[in-house]
Amino acid sequence: MSMNYAFPVASRLAVCIAASTILTPACADIFQDSKASLELRNYYFNRDFRQSGVAQSKTEEWAQGLILRVESGYTEGLIGVGFDAIGLVGIKLDSSPDRSGTGLLNTARGPGGRAEDDYDAVGATGKLRMAKSTLKVGTLLPKMPVVMYNDSRLLPQTFRGAWLNSADIDNLSLDLGRLDQTKLRNSSDNEDMSVYNGVARNIRLGRHATSDRFDFGGATWRWSPSLSTAYHYGELEGIYRQHFLTLNHKWTISEGQTLSSDLRWSRSLDDGGSNVDNSALGAMFTYSANGHGLGLGYQRMSGDTGFANINGTDGYLVNLVQINDFGNQDERSWQARYDYNFAALGVPGLTFMTRYLSGDDVTVRSRADAGKEWERDSELGYVIQSGPLKNLGLKWKNASARSNFSSDIDENRLIVTYSLGLW
Repeated sequence: MSMNYAFPVASRLAVCIAASTILTPACADIFQDSKASLELRNYYFNRDFRQSGVAQSKTEEWAQGLILRVESGYTEGLIGVGFDAIGLVGIKLDSSPDRSGTGLLNTARGPGGRAEDDYDAVGATGKLRMAKSTLKVGTLLPKMPVVMYNDSRLLPQTFRGAWLNSADIDNLSLDLGRLDQTKLRNSSDNEDMSVYNGVARNIRLGRHATSDRFDFGGATWRWSPSLSTAYHYGELEGIYRQHFLTLNHKWTISEGQTLSSDLRWSRSLDDGGSNVDNSALGAMFTYSANGHGLGLGYQRMSGDTGFANINGTDGYLVNLVQINDFGNQDERSWQARYDYNFAALGVPGLTFMTRYLSGDDVTVRSRADAGKEWERDSELGYVIQSGPLKNLGLKWKNASARSNFSSDIDENRLIVTYSLGLW
């Protein structure tokens, strides 16, 4: 996909910016309705896998991230014009060649295999709006079942492409678009897309290892404020295509008590250049009352391969957690989760979560017996609610994972965030 399609939007925007210097009413809203924010993200990551007997026993790095987001309003008229921009900077605070590979710092290496001192990226997006329909062209951060950008490290993953969303029909949201490049969370460069292929995904590729075309579309229907269903389709040209059905429901049992249901089913097939063949069923039910939350989940893979998703993205699976997603071939897994919001005790901003997941029946080509794995996660977070440090967030994430077909892992992450509205 050529980015030449962005030129008409860019030229109209340039005309508007020039005209705005004499305060033409048609362009005033593009600036009056604009907003900008700066997010500071300080991230320490430690992953220990010395018990696996590999040469490098752990990864450990510390870095500072800056994420600048700018969103304009729209010009007046039948078709409104606007623009968005994002600036990303990652700064190394501590790293060494024998501890690299956390995903916080640039994959490019300097002399001696050392991580570079910093890396950055800039993205721009032109946008058009007519009624309740919006077309965005340029840098995108898609978040839908068939393609979910990854934001689990220092800087977010981004994509390049075009995305049309329409909400002109009440209770119906429609999406249609194409992506041609991605910038991974630890890179400054755009590149073609590939399919994630973990230890036991068992995906075989033909002559197409990467693709510069991912087409997607979807429809979400809100039956009521508490019930919605959706269908989405995605196709990574020459590698795989995917159908995705979802249902979300929230039942208010009584005042202060709810039961939430999250059901997901997908069917992934090859697109002429792989052996992708997977059906994924997932269900998560969460009971909430008086600050407590108790969740139970089940996930089942079937077919000749594991789940298919674009490399670097978050696969939309109910058992996607801190380290694993339990999406291997034939894997069946369950999850038990507990959350507590301390606002119920008069301490707003303080939250706690813990969960345990177990998976088995994994088809591992290098083993005669079935693969098994489990993971245990805990998170403790606090966001300051008032005063000069309002919006300062602190989070500790701890995880342990054990497997008979992959590395055993113990992990800690310490994250400090601060968001500042610039205008």
